[in-house]
Amino acid sequence: MHAFEGLTVVISGGASGIGAAAADAFAARGANVAVVDLNPNETHWSHRCDVSDDHQVRGAVAAAAEHFGGIDILVNNAGIGAVGTVEENSDKQWFRVLDVNLLGMVRLARACLPHLRESEHAAIVNTTSIAATAGLVGRALYSASKGAVHSLTLAMAADHVAEGIRVNAVSPGTADTPWVQRLLDQSEDPAAERARLEARQPTGRLVSAEEVAAAILYLADPANKSLTGASLAVDGGVGGLRIVR
Repeated sequence: MHAFEGLTVVISGGASGIGAAAADAFAARGANVAVVDLNPNETHWSHRCDVSDDHQVRGAVAAAAEHFGGIDILVNNAGIGAVGTVEENSDKQWFRVLDVNLLGMVRLARACLPHLRESEHAAIVNTTSIAATAGLVGRALYSASKGAVHSLTLAMAADHVAEGIRVNAVSPGTADTPWVQRLLDQSEDPAAERARLEARQPTGRLVSAEEVAAAILYLADPANKSLTGASLAVDGGVGGLRIVR
């Protein structure tokens, strides 16, 4: 229960959904939790940060490191969604989503790396998506951003393995979070759209934020010293199962 005792974890997008669930789970296992988000987490130490702003990212990371005396784990979780085909999303939308979903992770990793090099238990966990590896209708921009995160994770794992920094990714399916609910609310019939998403899952339900958080902790656990360059799917089987009924 105390695998992370005394370790400091920086979690982007930690004010709600998967990030908030991860913050609670790390804290329950002894970690010092630093949430960087546009909104505060009322339970854990927080610093306001827009991951598309490098100055804010560096300031937030520096503040967390000063407050807790270092950084051991980075959970790169902040992200935004997009709906549409390549015809339907403007260049402005492409730049914005890639700036947050991809470059936001680059900025945070870049700022945290000097601190991670000082840790004996350094780990980075990036949140990607099944959209990175499965073609989904109307998700061209979002899928491209998460596909880039998938590839970035592998490259970072190769770059930093010799420094003792493990880099992995968690790949959630459709999760029951406020972010997904906001997407549902934009549809013509939110209840019907939710039922469709649930039916798409072999398990018949959406993934919970707590289930994804548990996978993040597994990837970050110092006991898993040989786990790097991996992407762990928490998707209710939608990525790999073909259920014929």
